[in-house]
Amino acid sequence: MTTTAAPATAPFRFFDVHVVRSRRLGPSMVRITFAGERLDELASGGRDQRFKLFLPQPHQDRPVFEDTGEGWYAAWRVQDPAERPVMRSYTIREQRPHTGEFDVDFALHGAGPDASVTAGGPASRWAAGARPGDRLTVLAPVVQDNGGVDFRPPAGTDWILLTGDETALPAIAGILSWLSPGTRAKVWLEIGHEDDRQPLPSFADTDITWLVRDHAGGEPVLDALRAAELPEGTPYAWVAGEAGTVKAVRRHLVRERGIGRRAVKFTGYWRRGATEEDLIAELTAGTAPSDED
Repeated sequence: MTTTAAPATAPFRFFDVHVVRSRRLGPSMVRITFAGERLDELASGGRDQRFKLFLPQPHQDRPVFEDTGEGWYAAWRVQDPAERPVMRSYTIREQRPHTGEFDVDFALHGAGPDASVTAGGPASRWAAGARPGDRLTVLAPVVQDNGGVDFRPPAGTDWILLTGDETALPAIAGILSWLSPGTRAKVWLEIGHEDDRQPLPSFADTDITWLVRDHAGGEPVLDALRAAELPEGTPYAWVAGEAGTVKAVRRHLVRERGIGRRAVKFTGYWRRGATEEDLIAELTAGTAPSDED
């Protein structure tokens, strides 16, 4: 999962965590359970709650920071790239305060024991080989109402539209589990393999369409949306996944479906051909592509 904005420290806090267990969810996903001291202070807002995860470099046994105070981001940027922690953004899939644990689902992007050493990115490769005791650092919320939650349907919303690929699956699962009974939700999810399907429990009235990606090309989510009959009433759309697909879906919803721009929340979690380091460099240099049509 990729977002380019770095949160301020407050209302977020650094936590040192370690891997408790790892469980494969399907060909493309693995769930890592983390524990650590003071995790009772972590206060997830649920839904699509994101946080920053910091990986050690291959020669380190834990992430090495020069500053974890208010100036952490500036210090991290100028730290030696061979020493500074690898930063990624992820979703808190589930938090269990009574046990001091939380889960994170990682999309592997082809990484795994039989894959080439360059398959996937650093986080995917780390997750594919994670073992109990492996140590990380996270920058996570300590208040429930925080800027790391984007799913905020306004009053007067009649139904919910959700789209994403496997990188957005944890957030969509969190959103669906949060929705109230009687809420109508239509969901389109693109996955790499049939076995990547997961149970997505919800109190809402959900209509979920799973789209197995054709590796020869195409835009499964966009094609399915163009062919779909949408409900009447006022929608709120949440769109996430690969940045190019996200922009195309938003354009379709606004231009062809007439949904108001403010009723479409969209986030590029990753971009083909770019790492998060590339995206951060673009952002800080002022050369990031515009999200506007």
